Amino acid sequence: MSLTDEAISRIRALIQSGELPPGARLPPEHQLAAQLGVSRNPLREAVKALVVARVLDVRRGDGTFVTSLEPRLLLEGLGLAVELLRDDTLLEIVQVRRMLEPAATALAASRISAEQLDEIGEHLNAMRAACDDVEKLNHHDAAFHRAVVRATGNETLSTLLDGISGRTLRMRVWRGTVEAGSSHKTVAEHEAIYHALAAGDATLAQAAALMHIGTTETWLRSVLGDVEDSRDRGVNVEGAQLGEEETR
Repeated sequence: MSLTDEAISRIRALIQSGELPPGARLPPEHQLAAQLGVSRNPLREAVKALVVARVLDVRRGDGTFVTSLEPRLLLEGLGLAVELLRDDTLLEIVQVRRMLEPAATALAASRISAEQLDEIGEHLNAMRAACDDVEKLNHHDAAFHRAVVRATGNETLSTLLDGISGRTLRMRVWRGTVEAGSSHKTVAEHEAIYHALAAGDATLAQAAALMHIGTTETWLRSVLGDVEDSRDRGVNVEGAQLGEEETR
């Protein structure tokens, strides 16, 4: 373990033990270095790393503080990491979504309020009206799913699913652009989810969400297979990777 890693580990231990709770101000640098048994340079590097990780917050002229440590703050870098994944690992992201989102939708069906259901319904209506506008359709598609997961009241789950939705959103944009009639299929799948939520039927909601994500996964497998076949035949597939260029 490097000296910087050791300093990170020791600061983390102070936070986990409650000695430095959320919102607490860290001791002055020389005092903290002595307390941790490390020199100042590794300590500074450790603080920088923890700032990037949203564990610490440096306030100029005021000091360094422990953040709120809320899931949405600590996990916000997940979306960036997902955006950097290669296309050949995108299928794994869809598989993770298939594991999590149907269960989240089932939980939402048992907890959703009338106001939350109204919000989801508004996004569904907007999707119906935007069937010929792929960009708007996908904007409300993503908002629909965020609203469903928020209805679970589980911020960690909401943050995780939000983090993996960036690439899948771009994928849906590409899909809507090249597949005739896919917008109507997407709306129909969301209608099934909405009706299950409105009925408070957790089992039906889970099944509807699973069907929706399963459709996406099946399509993605087909696209990746076509790309791989093109590579095997020596066909130039530059720019054809899941519509990267079209959706930037």
